[in-house]
Amino acid sequence: MIDSITVIFCLFFLCSYLRTSTSLDSLSLNQFIKDGETLVSANGTFEMGFFSPGNSKGRYLGMWYKKLTPLTVLWVANRETPVHNNSGVLKLNENGDLVVLNGENTMVWSSNISSNRVVVNNSITAKFLETGNLVLKTGKGDIVWQSFDYPTDTLLPGMKLGWNFITGLNKKQTSWKSIDDPAKGEYSSAIDPRGYPQAVILKGSVIRLRIGSWNGRGMDIQHSH
Repeated sequence: MIDSITVIFCLFFLCSYLRTSTSLDSLSLNQFIKDGETLVSANGTFEMGFFSPGNSKGRYLGMWYKKLTPLTVLWVANRETPVHNNSGVLKLNENGDLVVLNGENTMVWSSNISSNRVVVNNSITAKFLETGNLVLKTGKGDIVWQSFDYPTDTLLPGMKLGWNFITGLNKKQTSWKSIDDPAKGEYSSAIDPRGYPQAVILKGSVIRLRIGSWNGRGMDIQHSH
């Protein structure tokens, strides 16, 4: 009898350990993670889940370096629309969209690929790459959406700023409003496509710094007053 209880206890402990120690780096259709659960990239460099910045009580879906303390957030999904308790869910829904849902099952953020007429099939998956890029890809491996196209205040290797003249997407880096609020702040860095494309830093819509065009030897930095 004691041996049976011991075996049952060991099996329960093992199952609990496996459940807590196994890290997901992908989601299939209708699969989700809840607040308190995370996605972790294959080699454990990056982690994604819900967090509260500074003194904020709002919950945001973000990505950070897993092994670095203090928490250093590199990307935020729902930066303008926090979840107001610990009920947040990240889900890959039946339409192939990544969505953040609150406790009322209301969508507060979406990757929005279904409304952009991207062809979605049952083989679409979300994958959290070792580069820190969260991607949606088809069974053939075609990427139909990626977080690298929507930087917040940090650029990682492989991220690019600039305009996509086919889709109209302007990829730019934008500051947080404050240490407690990851909503878009006053400052941004972007590519000015007029004439020779130049990297610029803006305050609102006003260019404060032009890094200049590449002349083969360096960049011509020009301050605006």
